[in-house]
Amino acid sequence: MFGQSESAAVTDKINLVLFDMDNVLCDYDRGKRVAWLAELAGSTSEFIHKAIWESGFELLGDCGALDAIDYLQGFGERIGYPLSLDQWVEARRRSMQANRAMLEIAGSLRKTVDIAVLTNNTTLVADHIDTLLPDLRPLFGSQIYTSAQFKTAKPDPRCYRLCLSKLDVRPESVLFVDDLSANVAGAREAGLHAHHHTSVERFRQALSAYGLLHDD
Repeated sequence: MFGQSESAAVTDKINLVLFDMDNVLCDYDRGKRVAWLAELAGSTSEFIHKAIWESGFELLGDCGALDAIDYLQGFGERIGYPLSLDQWVEARRRSMQANRAMLEIAGSLRKTVDIAVLTNNTTLVADHIDTLLPDLRPLFGSQIYTSAQFKTAKPDPRCYRLCLSKLDVRPESVLFVDDLSANVAGAREAGLHAHHHTSVERFRQALSAYGLLHDD
């Protein structure tokens, strides 16, 4: 069964599919990232996780409360290691594995509708996406957005609205896809259609309900 927003597919024409990135377009393993950072800093994974994620520091980056320079500097200070930009990027890269099936679907969708990415992340992710996940640029071009550039983060409805303003599309013409139920709820509050991503097959079913999935 699909949610209320999905059941309304027949009444609104979808012109854009807006994808989350981590655990939608790619499999994200934070544990690998933390372990590599711990080895680099001569510390433990538990210490790194507490210093960055449990402390709320990462959220400051996602919300754009810290610019890229202050974020990177603060990251290093918190883990007790002078982390370089290249090292931060490499740690992030090691945690990401492209989801080929989802990328294939995105490639099929772009033949008939626009596609874009909105991810809760610091601007460093968008700036270095060609290193982190090189498969995205050929599909999404410049339409890869991080929450930090909008100075807020999902599930705040403002994050979606600011992104759609940048894309110059109306909320009711957008289908948003995210693996976190809170972010899906935020999108619906902002007026978007939204799909809670749990599997490729269920996503295909949702797209079919919207009349967006066509056999080649």
